[in-house]
Amino acid sequence: MSHRYHRQIDVPALARVEGEGAMHVRVRDGAVADVRLEIYEPPRFFEAFLRGRRHTEPPDITARICGICPVAYQMSACAAIEDACGVILPPGIAELRRLLYCGEWIESHVLHIYLLHAPDFLGLGSALALARERRDLVERGLALKKTGNDLIDVIGGRAIHPVNVRVGGFYRVPAVAELAALRPRLRIALDLALETVAWVAGFEFPEFEHDHEMLALVEPGRYAIESGTLATTGGLTFDVDRFEDHIIEQQVPHSTALHATLAGRGRYLTGPAARYALNHRWLTPLARQAAESAGLGARCVNPYRSIIVRAVETVYAVEEAIRLIDAYEPPRSAAVPVPARAGVGRGATEAPRGTLFHRYELDADGLVTSARIVPPTSQNQSAVEDDLARFVATRLDLDDGPLTAACEQAIRNYDPCISCATHFLDLRVDRG
Repeated sequence: MSHRYHRQIDVPALARVEGEGAMHVRVRDGAVADVRLEIYEPPRFFEAFLRGRRHTEPPDITARICGICPVAYQMSACAAIEDACGVILPPGIAELRRLLYCGEWIESHVLHIYLLHAPDFLGLGSALALARERRDLVERGLALKKTGNDLIDVIGGRAIHPVNVRVGGFYRVPAVAELAALRPRLRIALDLALETVAWVAGFEFPEFEHDHEMLALVEPGRYAIESGTLATTGGLTFDVDRFEDHIIEQQVPHSTALHATLAGRGRYLTGPAARYALNHRWLTPLARQAAESAGLGARCVNPYRSIIVRAVETVYAVEEAIRLIDAYEPPRSAAVPVPARAGVGRGATEAPRGTLFHRYELDADGLVTSARIVPPTSQNQSAVEDDLARFVATRLDLDDGPLTAACEQAIRNYDPCISCATHFLDLRVDRG
């Protein structure tokens, strides 16, 4: 029988994603019998590391989970601890956190667009190959990314694993002049971000759509980043403190990441496409116009076109950063007191890759007795496996090399952060 009916392909590692893992596809009698997206990195044990630590420590500890999205971990950790301790931040500190988060959205989205994902659409094997052929494009991406990194540096104290964030606020707040100095560069970055939207909108996208329910934070009146209420495209809404009532995690044999499903509803997706579907009406007029010009409707269900959504969100993040800097008045105090007390706190924010949930239980001395962290990649894993099964089923006529490359690109659509998910592509298509 033809190898196209019984077939196995092995690829040692998936390039251009954060982390290591594998994918196994088995084909029997010309049909996809099984798809397993393996996350095989050793468990990181951060939830165990947190037990016994003071309630002030989770933001710094969890930031080390990811070098690409440390701010996301700090913000979700702070939100959860402050919730447990009954603390509400004054608007000035809250807005400064949002500004810090804008910096992370810019640098992370641009990293994915230019260095990890765009080479796929251009038929190139790496960002280095892109730099050799189109140095101008890579330089534009790096300039845009640096603006995001510099914003994090000014507010967070350094660009990677910021040291200025603390429970209750910051150790110090920037002077007006420090932030104002970034404004001219952000105006340039806005033009670069708009050029990025137009550039990626011109890519050739495979015909493929998913039917997953999508989940994200929603904050009526503005695009959700650091706060909001959870909502899905299926009409479900619930507060962050009910996250664990609706999101069910279970261990699967082939992954060190847990698989998450919506209780009674099944698999779902979180991430830029989910945020866009639920929040696009609150984009700025310029970002909304960019989305329309790029051909995005009210909902993006083609995972390949998620690169456009990331570019549109970059436009929004740059505009929002400018707005926040223009309105900035240094808070009277860099932080508010967060006294220790017994309690359970929950926090969720929108990491560039999707909703990131933290839950901490504290004793009366403020020591962490239990911790739970649910990153976007583990939430998406089940839906990604389903998409890959359907994707491969329509491409079994491809030889092993082209099929492998197509699967790698399909996985990069979701910008998985595998190291975050452990508690990517050794591709194996077993056709025999």
